[in-house]
Amino acid sequence: MKKFYKYYLLVITIIVLTVLIQSIIQYSLRNQERMAAVINVAGKQRMLSQLVLKNYYECKYSECDYSELKVALAKLYRTDEVLQNGDEKFGFYPVENAEIIAEFKKLQPHLDYIYSKLNDVDHFSEIPVIELTNHVDSFLSIMDGIVLKFQKESEEEIKTIMIIEIELAVLSLFIILFEIFYIVNPIISKTTSQNQKLKEISWHQSHAYASHMKNIKDLQHVLKIERKIENKEDLVACVVTELDALNEVSENMLKSLESKEEEISKFDALLSKLDALFVRKK
Repeated sequence: MKKFYKYYLLVITIIVLTVLIQSIIQYSLRNQERMAAVINVAGKQRMLSQLVLKNYYECKYSECDYSELKVALAKLYRTDEVLQNGDEKFGFYPVENAEIIAEFKKLQPHLDYIYSKLNDVDHFSEIPVIELTNHVDSFLSIMDGIVLKFQKESEEEIKTIMIIEIELAVLSLFIILFEIFYIVNPIISKTTSQNQKLKEISWHQSHAYASHMKNIKDLQHVLKIERKIENKEDLVACVVTELDALNEVSENMLKSLESKEEEISKFDALLSKLDALFVRKK
């Protein structure tokens, strides 16, 4: 198993980096989407405050449908609760920013006044118009500040996520460089060495070995048809010489198969220790 540690480490590292980067990107996208929705809803609060005031004027000075005023008023109050306390349905979280919480506290008296006065349609004529208008204007002004603070908070979160992504990219670069020098390069060197050995064996097989075998076969044929004893002795000596040469070729082939002693890097030494520890635990 020790021989495959580097391959496992390379694959696992790539998988972990990919999952981590994708997780951060997805978190960033979801967070930006959530903050955009919060800012959008906060912006609608301003529109609802103006709609409530408009419906009040219509009902006070002309005929109107009180249900529209009631619906707009209920939305105004409900949206304020959602923005402050969050809502799982919309994916909103409770407000944690101290400045925004302080602004909502300033907003609350104006909202309570608007809701309490306009919710009682039987006493429209008793509502001071200027006072109501002032409360709506104050509500609108404070809400503008809240929207800006939500936007600023969103920008700060985006900056933080961008910094994390940059740091992760730098870390990924260092890990990739480490793997290139300590995993990929040794693998390439080993593969190149093995290819060189195979080329040497192929050369011995196709040239030297085949050549000597051909010479022995030719000498064997001549030896069979030769009549003179002294010539046969010379032929036998030639066969022996060819056999010695063939034996030398075989030894060279064996040497080519033998692995050269390589220097063990610190990284390989660490992997060896981990493997030994793993074997002991078994």
